[in-house]
Amino acid sequence: VQLQESGPGLVKPSQTLSLTCTVSGGSITTNFYWSWIRQPPGKGLEWMGAIAYSGSTSYSPSLKSRTSISRDTSKNQFTLQVNSVSPEDTAVYYCAFGGGWGTFGSWGQGTQVTVSS
Repeated sequence: VQLQESGPGLVKPSQTLSLTCTVSGGSITTNFYWSWIRQPPGKGLEWMGAIAYSGSTSYSPSLKSRTSISRDTSKNQFTLQVNSVSPEDTAVYYCAFGGGWGTFGSWGQGTQVTVSS
């Protein structure tokens, strides 16, 4: 299974960040959990949330109020939206999947998102 992140590399403060993960070699509706993780510059990895093969979702408590994960099963994609972004949301964003909530067996290559006016 391969994952590829896509989306704008630059987002203005207060706007919505939207990224898509395209999955190939496997279906997002089979028995896995599909996550978004980010790494701000100079900081560690942060799990943001995930969508399960069933369509149910789970989010990090610190981001839950601003984050939404959805999917398009016809395109085998899942999407991250983060509302009201600030420069603190600048990070490399990764999509990944694993056998349970917050587990990661395989990752995309990551995409840099910078929040700046």
